[in-house]
Amino acid sequence: MPVPRSRRSVLLLSAAALLSLPAGRAAAAPAARAGDAYDALRGAWRELLLGSGFPPSEAPFAGKLALLGTRAAAHRSTLAAVNGSLWPDLPLTASASITGSHTRLATMAQAYAQPGTGLTGDPAVADAVLAGLGHLHDQVYNAATSPFGNWWDFQIGSPQALLDTVTVLYDRLPAARLADHLAAVDRFVPDSCVGSYTGTSTGANRVDLCRSLALRGILGKDPAKIALARDALSPVFPFVTSGDGFYADGSFVQHTWLPYTGSYGAVLLGGLAGLLALLDGSAWAVTDPARQLVHDSVERSFAPFLHNGLMMDAVSGRATSRGNPRTTPLGFQGGDHGRGHGVLAAVALLGTAASAAENRRWRALVKGWMQRDHYSPVLDDTDLTVPALARLKAVRDDPAVVAAPGPTGHRLFPAMDRAVHRRPGWAASLGMASERTAFYETGNGENLRGWHTGAGMLQWWGDTFANGQYTDAFWPTVDPYRLPGTTVSRKPLADAEGGAWALPRPDASWVGGATDGEYAAVGQSVRGLSSTLSAKKSWFCLADSIVCLAGAVRCADGTAVETVVDNRNLGAAGVHALTVDGTDRPTDLGWSATLPGTRWVRIAGHAGYVFPGGATVRALREARTGSWRDINTGGGARPITRRYLTLWFDHGADPAGAACSYVLMPGATAAETAARAANAGWVAVLANDGDRQGVAVPSLGVTAVNFWVAGTAGALAADAPACVLVREHGDGTATLCVADPMRARTGLTVTWRRPVAAVLDRPETVISATTGSALTLVFGDLTGRAGATQRVRVALA
Repeated sequence: MPVPRSRRSVLLLSAAALLSLPAGRAAAAPAARAGDAYDALRGAWRELLLGSGFPPSEAPFAGKLALLGTRAAAHRSTLAAVNGSLWPDLPLTASASITGSHTRLATMAQAYAQPGTGLTGDPAVADAVLAGLGHLHDQVYNAATSPFGNWWDFQIGSPQALLDTVTVLYDRLPAARLADHLAAVDRFVPDSCVGSYTGTSTGANRVDLCRSLALRGILGKDPAKIALARDALSPVFPFVTSGDGFYADGSFVQHTWLPYTGSYGAVLLGGLAGLLALLDGSAWAVTDPARQLVHDSVERSFAPFLHNGLMMDAVSGRATSRGNPRTTPLGFQGGDHGRGHGVLAAVALLGTAASAAENRRWRALVKGWMQRDHYSPVLDDTDLTVPALARLKAVRDDPAVVAAPGPTGHRLFPAMDRAVHRRPGWAASLGMASERTAFYETGNGENLRGWHTGAGMLQWWGDTFANGQYTDAFWPTVDPYRLPGTTVSRKPLADAEGGAWALPRPDASWVGGATDGEYAAVGQSVRGLSSTLSAKKSWFCLADSIVCLAGAVRCADGTAVETVVDNRNLGAAGVHALTVDGTDRPTDLGWSATLPGTRWVRIAGHAGYVFPGGATVRALREARTGSWRDINTGGGARPITRRYLTLWFDHGADPAGAACSYVLMPGATAAETAARAANAGWVAVLANDGDRQGVAVPSLGVTAVNFWVAGTAGALAADAPACVLVREHGDGTATLCVADPMRARTGLTVTWRRPVAAVLDRPETVISATTGSALTLVFGDLTGRAGATQRVRVALA
């Protein structure tokens, strides 16, 4: 199906401006404005775009305004209206150039209207913008032309920038020209575009379309258009069970098969925040009670993936390939921190249209994220607009807002095959693929080498360290065959392997896990992209570590197969020490070694790694050079070099059942890592093959097994494929967490060979429970549970 083009800038000077009202503006302000209701709403939208009440000569506003003026001046100096273009580098034969031209005019309009830009109030700038809009109308964007190229440019990109510019310069625009521009919007964004909730009119795209319809109605004083936009938001609110939208487990999916909370989801949240704040208090306020589900998504869907101000890559799709060249004149920041900052601004704005209790909670969350963003301070983000900066600064400076601490616990998102594990001092995310979730997405020349991001990529960040691990040019410089946590074939793949928008998915249904909210067992039946690779992978997420197993690793590609323990980005000049069983290894670039019998490894400033029973591990220090253009045709071509320290298992060519295990301990010292390795009884690997993978950790009271088929491991048994996590507590109780990741069990029996006195609590899915010398749980139909964890609490005998 047609898919939107890159949101690299998310229309930096228009759509992003919606992410915050100016400090102190009440949600009901539109009703207080002079003039008719349409003028009130237009004035409110203008204020959303420009802000007010901030000190333009003070930080962080002065720098942002100066940057805006510099950008606008550059656009003005190169503007040259001729047949076929408005700027020489943006030929109007390309749809992206039409959007780009409208966006540049929006930049100039804002520089004219904002204080402190150097172009403030310059009538020549305003005249140039209006003439430019007229030129684009007469050439390509009018009621008599037909769309071409990417649909997104005609229905979302161009009309958003056009309508924002018209809003800013409304009082200078002749009535005839206003009518021309509104007729063009009617041509490309007709009422029928929201007639059904299908195709490109779902999720974030639907919100974008509603924004254009609402602004068209406000500027044209058309109440039916505004009402249509309001009502067309309603399909976005309810939970879905397939396709695009929010799921009951907190997942957000766009393009049918992609986890997209951090990209399309962020666009949706920002767009809804702007529209809800705009329309509240007006005759067109959004009163659908289902909008509460969007409010709930702040803590259910977005907060789990925000860590210290950054938005995790596992839910950002092809946006990870959009560079963050901080040194460019445009000051574009991007990256995981840039995406996170945009969500913070959206949450702060949405709070103005939420309940007082929600607003208090969200402001506390935002303040906490801002305080903990040690790597990329939020108010230094030049990609945020002035109104967004004003609102976020107000949150930071408000003494009544007490920063919320970083959370701990585990969240599984079965609908999009993602997991997040949070512990004091660190956080991790896991990206998987299944018949429900694509390997990766490529399109518009973006994310050309994201092939293995769904092959169990395990990313992690410390609390006060390693927050730039994936921000600092990781994606253009990392070996794409050695993403951390993955088991992959080194069979060469073509850029955009699988095809643009093809969204290839593996033929695997056993992907998911079970959690008690603190610990978890997660598993993935791995298949290779354009490869014969297959493997079983399990992750047992515990108190200070994650136990990782790979088993039944098979391949017939004729190439090496590897399981990557970790691949740490050491930055441009990092020489972090590598300690192996107590001995420091060389820090010279190009050093590599095969390390037989290794029991533990520590990378200074990062983590410790324990190999139960000893293992042969490969290690490499290298400098890797790449450019953003290597992975995104719209990226910069400047070469970037970063140093990496990589640890991996070499399964050789065409393995026929290889296996390995290791324990990841983020932030661990050398002494802590050595002590864990010396404690041989800390973890017992119960099984690690194609039938079962499981561990027992007696000190935590944990036994967990992923049953790929029916069988027994340790004290646990299941009569069909399932995930089982048992946790014994110190109060004489235990919790059993059971899940059916395949969503295929019409019945399931789980046995725990441990004396149990009574079942204290069980879900309705348990149709029979037998206690005594062992516990036997009989589950009914689990096919409609969407892979969710079924929790049973028992009293131990």
